[in-house]
Amino acid sequence: MGTVLFVSPGATIPGALSLLSHATSAVATTAEAITRMDTVDVTVVDGRDDLSWARAVTTTLRGARANVAILLLVPPGGVPLIGREWGFTDFVADTSEPAEFDARIRLLLRSAGDAQILAFGPIRVDEAAYLATLSGEPLDLTYTEFELLRYLMANPGRVLTREVLLSQVWGYDYYGGTRTVDVHVRRLRAKLGQFDWYVGTVRNVGYRFTQTRKAM
Repeated sequence: MGTVLFVSPGATIPGALSLLSHATSAVATTAEAITRMDTVDVTVVDGRDDLSWARAVTTTLRGARANVAILLLVPPGGVPLIGREWGFTDFVADTSEPAEFDARIRLLLRSAGDAQILAFGPIRVDEAAYLATLSGEPLDLTYTEFELLRYLMANPGRVLTREVLLSQVWGYDYYGGTRTVDVHVRRLRAKLGQFDWYVGTVRNVGYRFTQTRKAM
């Protein structure tokens, strides 16, 4: 069982969530949520009536606490409109059964417990702190760039196609093309500077995280 904070303009906990065994409380504003985040395991943001409001909340919470677990509650028709750049960790439709809510929350609790540190050469990714560093200095990465680097480092040497990266980093609900993978890889490499060779290209296939630099 975990502790859950529900963030909603009405501060009213939905029925499916109230039926679960988790200790759940509610707040109505982003400011209140920020003061409470450190005392709960999962933060659920209500996007049922206003997705724009929900997006502003999730991005603000993610900026305030990089490692917070955020579950976004959305109407079924809103699923195509949301994106990973909003900063949520996972999402669930408001029509889901209580068992689905419980499964999503427990998955977030388990993921937090399994967080680890990935390190290769000067590059280090701390999943718990949601922090990436290069030679000890923080890397200024967007949410998607962080997730891309994290996934590549979690699978060193494995050739990852653009389609696999899209599904694992952007999510199966992402409707953009594979071109976006190339764009984000270029941006990530630019921030890695002289160590950009760690993200290697496999021609006509995809990318892989490599620990051996090719001879010039």
